[in-house]
Amino acid sequence: MADQPLAIVDLGSNSGRVVVLRIDPSGHLEILGDALRLARDVGNGGRLSAEAIQRTVDALKDFQAIAVGTGARRTIAVATSAIRESKNADELLQRILLQSGLAVRIIDGEEEARYAFLGAIHGIQANDGMVMDLGGGSLELSRFRDRALIESWSLPLGALRLSDQFLTSDPPGESEVRDARKYARRLLDERRMPPLEADEELIGTGGTIRNLAKMDRQARTYPIPRLHGYVLTRRRVGDLAQSLLSRSAARRKAIPGLNADRADSIVGGVLGVEGAMDALGAGDMTVSNQGLREGLVYDAAGSPPPPPEEVRRTSIAALAHRFTSWDAGRADQRARIALRLMDTLEPEAGLKAGERLSQAATILDIGRSIDYYRRHEHTADILTESDLAGFSHRKLALLAAVVRQAGDEKMNVRAYRPLLGPEDRRPVARQATFLAIADEIELRIAPGKALSVACEEHRRQVIVHAPLFDGYRQGLLAARFYRAFGKRLVFEP
Repeated sequence: MADQPLAIVDLGSNSGRVVVLRIDPSGHLEILGDALRLARDVGNGGRLSAEAIQRTVDALKDFQAIAVGTGARRTIAVATSAIRESKNADELLQRILLQSGLAVRIIDGEEEARYAFLGAIHGIQANDGMVMDLGGGSLELSRFRDRALIESWSLPLGALRLSDQFLTSDPPGESEVRDARKYARRLLDERRMPPLEADEELIGTGGTIRNLAKMDRQARTYPIPRLHGYVLTRRRVGDLAQSLLSRSAARRKAIPGLNADRADSIVGGVLGVEGAMDALGAGDMTVSNQGLREGLVYDAAGSPPPPPEEVRRTSIAALAHRFTSWDAGRADQRARIALRLMDTLEPEAGLKAGERLSQAATILDIGRSIDYYRRHEHTADILTESDLAGFSHRKLALLAAVVRQAGDEKMNVRAYRPLLGPEDRRPVARQATFLAIADEIELRIAPGKALSVACEEHRRQVIVHAPLFDGYRQGLLAARFYRAFGKRLVFEP
């Protein structure tokens, strides 16, 4: 069953991880448990020592206990490049099976690329492009069109592999860095991967890529705390490479955002990312928080990547249902009123603006669970902190700005720089005004009672037929409406 908890164990080059996930009835992926164990000496193409095997077996036994403890009905365990290249991998897998009862399956590069694609693309709004998954031992690239996989490549360009093979000095010497770059470029050229076309995007996943994005985000003022959907430019990757390669391992650990356990492998990882972005001609890369493990869940559930708008819809619904203050009927009523206003007064706004206004009206009441009087502010904060899928960071900033400004007209879009700019002030102000009016009207409609709100636009004024009798509230909304639209607003019950 798709909605049953499923444990995924991923045994990689320098770490192993168990994640317990569930696809809820709306189609949203929910994390129930997560644990990471470092295993720096697993794999790398040689023989696994007895000590390394025992540490890995103990970690897998613990993973199995976590899976059982979080209610997983089934466990899928896979091993990637490091294990498949080890000379005594069979010995490790037999010991794991005997001592933990867990059957680990070694997957090849093509499978690894396919699962990474399924996981990475599911929660990202890209339709065409390439998914890059950089692990410890290998680099997987998958081209997709209309959110369907076309072709995959697997190359021995993992972060740990490049670091161990070339970058042996601390910090790495210029000749070491030069040799690593030449090696990466040669392998990428040999595979003859076509560069990205104008309408294609690069999506990046894997611990190294996410860690680079985390470092970049912490190096500047940025309004969205989550990494999923973060855009990392090629120029910033180059800056990060220069900073990382010029420092010793001890000094690298002090860089904000860098996970201490990646201080050694990150140097090879950033060179792999650089080489792949250059080979593909990618000016930037959108980071996905999902990858191989999530792809295994989607594959087991038989869930192909849905359209981005469907991902956003199910993600908003899943978030809303977590809050007892949220009422589906009232949310739907508010959304219909807001969209009626927009359709009448700003029909040229477009589908994207309509989707955003509907989302804002739908999700508004979740903030009431924290504080009714600051519900707009709390809802906006929850939106930027939550695990919403299918949203770019700009879409998320626009949605949060509309919700926040609906409750506080003085809120400036500068609060969401650099994602929003002066050109966003007018559309945000108008959508926030529609939401504020719809919220006031919906508040005066009895639960379960349908109401068709009529709106008439004239040359200098707009008449809204709705049960809003309070002259003071009418005046506040009318003043706000005039500032946004330059017309008088009149309420006629």
